[in-house]
Amino acid sequence: MSAPAAHFAAWRERLERGQVAVYLAALALGAVTGLARPGRMPAALIDPAIALMLYLTFLQVPMRALGRGLRQGRFLAALALANFVAVPLLVAGLGLFLPAAQPQADLLRLAVLLVLLAPCIDYVVTFAHLGRADARALLAATPLLLLAQMALLPLFLRVGLGEAAAQWVRPGPFLRAFVWLIAVPLALAALTQAAAARHRGADAAVQGLGLLPVPATAAVLFVVMAALLPQLGAAREAVVCVLPLYIAFALVAPPLGWAVARALRLPVPAGRAVAFSAGTRNSLVVLPLALAVPGGGALLPAVVLTQTLVELLAELVYVRVIARWGGVSAPR
Repeated sequence: MSAPAAHFAAWRERLERGQVAVYLAALALGAVTGLARPGRMPAALIDPAIALMLYLTFLQVPMRALGRGLRQGRFLAALALANFVAVPLLVAGLGLFLPAAQPQADLLRLAVLLVLLAPCIDYVVTFAHLGRADARALLAATPLLLLAQMALLPLFLRVGLGEAAAQWVRPGPFLRAFVWLIAVPLALAALTQAAAARHRGADAAVQGLGLLPVPATAAVLFVVMAALLPQLGAAREAVVCVLPLYIAFALVAPPLGWAVARALRLPVPAGRAVAFSAGTRNSLVVLPLALAVPGGGALLPAVVLTQTLVELLAELVYVRVIARWGGVSAPR
């Protein structure tokens, strides 16, 4: 490894190991900004910030690895079973504890389903790496996970909400999310990698951009908190309702993913990756969908952001506990 590459790698490792502190600091700074200067941070910045974050995430996926990812049959099967069968069944069980009599109960259920049914495709890779999981396999699968959840979320929401889904689950927001949060960032990442393969300067730029996924995610958290916090005071009761469910999900989902992986006899690092995927949700990417729901008001973003806070704290536990599952193995 060249000296500049080693320097970049060392800085990236530092950022990844300190990322939870970085994210919590970004949330705190966003909260201070939102309270001190309400209305000054436009919510319209959220979607571009998320698109940039996903571009930087996809840039870490060698496009040739996508083909290899498709050949990881048992690993992809375990990810699919954990995230799109086992986790939805867990969420359906947890949903039984949501209060049916609360005002806007259907909106509350929609928010919980929206955030808990979508597996994470960004910082889960870094946490998986820190937790001695097969982060490379998970990274290669991230575009497939994002495509699958965008295709399945409308179906899951219609099943979970029944007739109430018709007024909220519309194709427009999902189509826009697919174009701007999947197709465009993925295409730009592929073009950037193609340029890096031909030009030394572009390759150096890609190396530098490899430092930015953690700062970009922190920027998203700052923008989201600064833009939305002034609106969230009215959703305190909803937050109190969902907090125990999110804690229960954080405790149960990783062992559920691990059980699926062991049933399919995956290697230990791959099994840990499935456990991380099952326990980590795509709150930042589904947030634009929540904001597009008619009549969602403050409730939907508040319920989505509460899950983010619970999850970031849970990841501190995951990287220590999941790393021990299945015995000692080398970090990936």
